[in-house]
Amino acid sequence: MGEPLGLLQVTVIQGKKLVIRDFKSSDPYVIVKLGNESAKTKVINNCLNPVWDEELSFTLKDPAAVLVLEVFDKDRFKADDKMGHASLSLQPLISVARLRHIVRVSSGETTLRKVLPDPENCVSRESTISCIDGEVVQSVWLRLCAVESGEIELKIKLIDPPGTNK
Repeated sequence: MGEPLGLLQVTVIQGKKLVIRDFKSSDPYVIVKLGNESAKTKVINNCLNPVWDEELSFTLKDPAAVLVLEVFDKDRFKADDKMGHASLSLQPLISVARLRHIVRVSSGETTLRKVLPDPENCVSRESTISCIDGEVVQSVWLRLCAVESGEIELKIKLIDPPGTNK
């Protein structure tokens, strides 16, 4: 876990069918964690299908890294309520980034891998990892755990560290 593998840009796009934690709705926000780094989206008031479209950036150092999401309902006078959590292994994304250098994919859009939902991951729909004009991008919907319902849509982009010509 020495040299950075790249910059990870995580766009938290939207949530669907989030759980009610207040009287009729919720005020959701997402905390995204990678290793010892974390970042938080803004709060969307009174919404169970929020659209954040917020980009959060992390330094990727561990090839076995796992991206962790926690969704909360913002409360004014008490502790924020949990609205679920999800995780995503970044190993498939990192593998595709390495493959891209081997097969020298640099322009256009090429799908290099698909990640399917299974009991071992939080992926709720088939996810594609593509090389788009030289950048490795994964579009994914994650199913929230420990709650009745809820999904979060992400777009994850892995950018090579500056000065690398792999």
